[in-house]
Amino acid sequence: MTGPFTKMVSNCGALTILAATLIYLLLSCTVCCALQSDVDCLKSIKISLEDTLNILASSWNFNNQTEGYICKFTGVDCWHPDENKVLGIRLPDMGLKGEFPRGIQNCSSLTTLDLSNNKLNGSIPFNISKVIGFVVNLDLSSNNLSGEIPVNLANCSYLNFLKLDNNRLTGHIPPEIGLLDRLKTFSVENNQLTGQVPNFRNATMFPAESYDNNQGLCGTPLPVCRGPAKKSPIGLILGATIGGVTVAAVAMTIGMFCYLRRLSRKKKKDEDPEGNKWAKSIKGAKAIKLSMFEKSVSKMRLNDLMKASDNFSKNNIIGSGRTGTVYRAVLDDGTSLMVKRLQNSRHSEKEFVSEMATLGKVKNRNLVPLLGFCVAKKERLLVYKDMPNGNLHDKLHLVSEDKVLEWPLRIKIGIGAAKGFAWLHHNCNPRIIHRNISSKCILLDVEFEPRISDFGLARLMNPIDTHLSTFVNGEFGDMGYVAPEYLQTLVATPKGDVYSFGVVLLELVTGERPTYVTKAPESFKGNLVEWITHLSGESMLHAIDSSLSGKGYDEEVFQVLKVACRCVLSAAKERPTMFEVYQLLRAIGERYNFTTENDILMPSESDDGFQMVEFIVAQDVKEAC
Repeated sequence: MTGPFTKMVSNCGALTILAATLIYLLLSCTVCCALQSDVDCLKSIKISLEDTLNILASSWNFNNQTEGYICKFTGVDCWHPDENKVLGIRLPDMGLKGEFPRGIQNCSSLTTLDLSNNKLNGSIPFNISKVIGFVVNLDLSSNNLSGEIPVNLANCSYLNFLKLDNNRLTGHIPPEIGLLDRLKTFSVENNQLTGQVPNFRNATMFPAESYDNNQGLCGTPLPVCRGPAKKSPIGLILGATIGGVTVAAVAMTIGMFCYLRRLSRKKKKDEDPEGNKWAKSIKGAKAIKLSMFEKSVSKMRLNDLMKASDNFSKNNIIGSGRTGTVYRAVLDDGTSLMVKRLQNSRHSEKEFVSEMATLGKVKNRNLVPLLGFCVAKKERLLVYKDMPNGNLHDKLHLVSEDKVLEWPLRIKIGIGAAKGFAWLHHNCNPRIIHRNISSKCILLDVEFEPRISDFGLARLMNPIDTHLSTFVNGEFGDMGYVAPEYLQTLVATPKGDVYSFGVVLLELVTGERPTYVTKAPESFKGNLVEWITHLSGESMLHAIDSSLSGKGYDEEVFQVLKVACRCVLSAAKERPTMFEVYQLLRAIGERYNFTTENDILMPSESDDGFQMVEFIVAQDVKEAC
């Protein structure tokens, strides 16, 4: 009995080993093929599109062949930096020409595709779901795409974000689009679409502005579609007896009437070149007051803002991002304000007012003062004090050589911004994680004092009442500022903010942009953090902005560079807290007397993971990197 049984076990063992080997080989082949397919995907994009600004030509170098090399390409996000598996392709404003790159279907794990503000032409592929079946975010806005919106788009069931506005699309919007129950953002304005809009489950989710400037769309939230009048049996009999000629005449009359009606509607829309129909829809709400936190402007009404911003004309737009559009408004007495129109806030009016009551109490010298807010129909407006010197990004990267920021001003901005972020993390109640720190969110007042903007807006856009807010819709923040762990955990943490602020410090020291390094050799295709990380010893001195060298600040600049290196360490636990960063910078810039001892309270040991830190002298910075 033992003999046959032993033989049977032996055979089973051999078969198991053989099966495991085959499975391993199949998986290995699958992974290999998957990685190569993603490389082929990017190659086809580069070949099929005309790269008028030579951005892809300079960054997408396929001769590298090192592990994960395509993850360093401009506009490419990967699942992991050491694996050629593309998660997102973001190529807005790249001057790209040509038809939709169908070879993109080889990026089989793609979840984000942004080709907006380019010069794409032709039609959207009829089998779009087979090309980008798992995409969560799709932005093809502001191109020259034509033809109809394919019905097959409704099969992209993971879509959360869909923008097709500002193209030349024609025909009907497929009603099947209304079945995309995950959709949170949808826009087809400024096309040539007609017919009934999709019947979404929540008919009020997408405002009328989502459909603006099309020829003949109708249905909620637009005017009701008018169908043909029903005929009684007598009418049918009479119609039959009168004959086809009369019917044809009536049909021609009705057709002419509809044609003239469409022309009339189009003319009215052409009379709205400022693109502010949403503002005109609330203009008549004279009784609406602004809820202001500052007594000096407590009597202001909505009409005052409308007048001050020229009815929110596009000429008064001073900034735009995922959270909304910012307009400049100048009151009759010369007071200049910034008004932010929130994009798709998901709070009810009651919840929104409650959130604003909390944010209105968040006041610090290094935060942009929130003066008040307004709720008008579906619109949510925030009123801020104006910052006349713009943002840090523009002062560093969009100025002429004779207007560069000198070092004392740069370290003043670094210290003040660090103090503001430390206050949000450690002293604000409730504590706030910014989640989208960049040099664009650091505004500068008349004395170049840094003021942090967009704090707390994450909760206004996504009502998640938690200290560790998860990311939604595949959005992680601006490219070049995102902590590496975010792509894996999708959870925002204070140490993620520290990483993003570390990139801002690198910008201050090097004068380079986060995603592109002009000083790096042509063969280097990484971002600013990767470039700094690869440097060592004396070679790090070459990273410093040449306009700062030899002016008596070299030691301070180098110390700040070391602080930045600590902030952008790949392991989140090894990064300092924002309070430590503030203390380090304050010690380095001590001789300038920018701060005082009691500017910010030291966090306590029991501060929910924020460990109490002793004062760290600038000398300790030398141990970084």
